[in-house]
Amino acid sequence: MKFNIRGENLEITPALRDYVEKKVGRLDRYFSSEITSDVYVTLKVIRDQHGVEVTIPMTGLLLRAEEKNADMYASIDLVVEKLERQIRKHKTKVNRKMRNDNVTKGMYFEPLEDDAAHEEDALEIVRTKRFNLKPMDPEEAVLQMDLLGHNFFVFSDAEDDRVSVVYRRRDGKYGLIQPE
Repeated sequence: MKFNIRGENLEITPALRDYVEKKVGRLDRYFSSEITSDVYVTLKVIRDQHGVEVTIPMTGLLLRAEEKNADMYASIDLVVEKLERQIRKHKTKVNRKMRNDNVTKGMYFEPLEDDAAHEEDALEIVRTKRFNLKPMDPEEAVLQMDLLGHNFFVFSDAEDDRVSVVYRRRDGKYGLIQPE
């Protein structure tokens, strides 16, 4: 792994750099060959919150996670845990659905029995909801979402009659997801 570590409102000390390289470098154990792509790490401090963003572009997979905490080292630990969950989830999906795909075959080590059982539990769907899609515009969908107290709302766009999703972003603003 080649690390590209930068700081925003923060000077990167050798100890911090070593900690990031050691923790993020642990992700190598999930892959059968060494990760050759660059690893982009951004460490930032905003109002007593220490944030970490990690992006690892790979062939057929983009790993990206961000985490905030009061302690920088805790943020690094949390973001690595999040990346490990993403890798395990992707690995399970690849093993389950794309067994004959030569692009991803051989990319991961074979799972241990305990690891495979844990991953099966993590992907279990515990609830299903069904509802009618009411045609509305995105502004009305945002109002409905706020009334329900949810973070997202699925609706049928009145203009083009396609399924769309509005969601609340971390910055408090709203986003809209539309199919192409």
